[in-house]
Amino acid sequence: MNYDQVFDAAIDRLHDEGRYRVFIDILRNKGAYPNARCFAGHNGPKPITVWCSNDYLAMGQHPKVIAAMEEALHDVGAGSGGTRNIGGNTHYHIQLERELADLHGKDGALLFTSGYVSNDATLSTMAKVLPGCVIFSDELNHASMIAGIRNSGAEKKVFRHNDLVHLEQLLAETDPAVPKLIAFESVYSMDGDVAPIHAICDLADKYNALTYIDEVHAVGMYGPRGGGISERDEAAHRITIIEGTLGKAFGVMGGYIAADTRIVDVIRSYAPGFIFTTSLSPVLVAGVLAAVRHLKGSNAEREAQQANASALKTMLAEAGLPVMPSTTHIVPLMVGDPVRAKRISDILLAEYGVYVQPINYPTVPRGTERLRFTPGPAHTAAMMRDLTAALSEIWQRLALEQVRAA
Repeated sequence: MNYDQVFDAAIDRLHDEGRYRVFIDILRNKGAYPNARCFAGHNGPKPITVWCSNDYLAMGQHPKVIAAMEEALHDVGAGSGGTRNIGGNTHYHIQLERELADLHGKDGALLFTSGYVSNDATLSTMAKVLPGCVIFSDELNHASMIAGIRNSGAEKKVFRHNDLVHLEQLLAETDPAVPKLIAFESVYSMDGDVAPIHAICDLADKYNALTYIDEVHAVGMYGPRGGGISERDEAAHRITIIEGTLGKAFGVMGGYIAADTRIVDVIRSYAPGFIFTTSLSPVLVAGVLAAVRHLKGSNAEREAQQANASALKTMLAEAGLPVMPSTTHIVPLMVGDPVRAKRISDILLAEYGVYVQPINYPTVPRGTERLRFTPGPAHTAAMMRDLTAALSEIWQRLALEQVRAA
C-alpha cells in the first residue's frame, strides 16, 4: 500500500469540498481584547478584531484571573506533576471542585482536562456501569457526547432536535426495566437555541430515566450566579449530571461534571479519561477559580454581553443579512456553501481586519455552512457597525460576481 497516497487523498477530499481548515496565526492583546494581531503575511503583525472567540465574557483577560494565575505560578510552579491519583491533586483542584459543586447546587464535582474529555469519559463510563443502559441522545449533540456514547457500547436512540414527542415515543417503546439516560445540551452553539429542560425532566421522571446536560455554552453566561440555563430556569436540581467547560465563559481551560457524590465517585474511580491523564496545571485551575468566584457575584459581564449580542443581531437583520434566529448569545449568519463561507472569512481578515472562522461540515450539516459571531462585553458599537458594513459590502460584491458569471 502507498500510505502517502492515502493520506494525500484524504486531505485532497477536504480541499475539493471546500472545507479544509486553516488555522489563523494570531496573538490577543492583553487588556485590550477583542483587539489582537495577526501574523498572516510577511510584513509583521497586522491589527485585527476577534469575532469568533468562545471566551464569551473576556474572562481570559480579566485582571483577577491573570493575577491569580501569576500568584499560583510563583507559589507552586507550572505543572501539576501527574495524574490526580499520583502527585497531581492540589488544593487548587479541591477548591475549584467545591466551587463548581456549589455553583450547580450539587454535592460534588470532578475536573477534567477539557469539556470534550468530560463528556466522553462520563457518558462512556455511566453507560458501562449501568447494565443494559439505553442512551437517548438529541440529534444535535456535540461530537464529544456522541463519542462518549459510542465508546460506551450502549444502545443509542437518537431523538429529533428538541422534539419531546419523538423523545417520549422512543422512551415508551423501550423496556421499562432497563436503565435509561437522556443526554442533551442546554444551548446548542451552532444555532443558538435552547433545550426545554423542564419538559425533558418531566419525561425522565415519567420513564425513570437519568438526565445528563451539557452546559458548556451556558455556564457563566446565564443564571444569577452563572450556573447556566439550568440555573436560570430553576431546573438544576432535576438534572442528574451537569457538565460544563472552563475554557469558554470562564476564560481558561478544562471541563467538569457536577452531580451527587456517589456518581462523582463512580466516574472518578472508573473513567480512564480521568484516571490516566495528567491533571490540569494548578496555574490554570487558579485562574478558573478566580473566574468562577467573580462571575458568581457579578452580572456586569453577562449583561453587557447579552446587550451586545442583541444589538449585533438587530444591525445584521436591518442590513438585510441572513442572520439566523437565536435566543442566546450566539449570532450565526447563514452562508450555505463551504467555499463561499471560507471566501467571506478570508476577505474579512485580509481587507477589514475582522477575524471570524467559517463553520463547515461536520460541525454543521452540509448546506448549512455559516459564520458564527460571538460578540463579547468589550465589543463596541463602532466595531459592530464596521462589521455590519463590511459584511454588507462583501455580500453585494459576491452577488455582483454571481450575476456576471451567469
